[in-house]
Amino acid sequence: MRRLEDKIVPLDKVWDLSVRLRSGGKRIVSTNGCFDILHLGHIQYLNEARRLGDVLVVGLNSDSSVKTLKGPKRPIHDERTRTLQIAALEAVDYVVVFPETTPESLLEKLRPFLHVKGGDYDPAQLPERAVVEKFGGKVRCLPLVEGHSTTSLLEALARPS
Repeated sequence: MRRLEDKIVPLDKVWDLSVRLRSGGKRIVSTNGCFDILHLGHIQYLNEARRLGDVLVVGLNSDSSVKTLKGPKRPIHDERTRTLQIAALEAVDYVVVFPETTPESLLEKLRPFLHVKGGDYDPAQLPERAVVEKFGGKVRCLPLVEGHSTTSLLEALARPS
């Protein structure tokens, strides 16, 4: 079994990883997100994404980019915690933390054959779509797992008991 640290790839090493995987004939599937509070919806989504290729690379928003996207009270879990949680999942082969709010720079280096997002997105509206397609990849949205979202968890925690 690989050590968790071996699954964490620094952003400046993504190109090397991509070249190695693609030259070995591997079909890289990528996804990205905050993964602030890991829940069943995330786990099922990542398992499904992994089944679509040979290697799953998860781009994880940095703490500063989560704050920009979600507001000053987020992230709930810090970057290191979120990175280790995602890396601990069997479906995930590699995790890369990126500082921007959207993953275009990461995808320029990774050049996945498939980039997936949750069903709450419209593939035509994703800013990363142009980058993925520029290198011959596809973008696909996977169905959400009903009743499982970070927002619903946070709302449930905020309700008085």
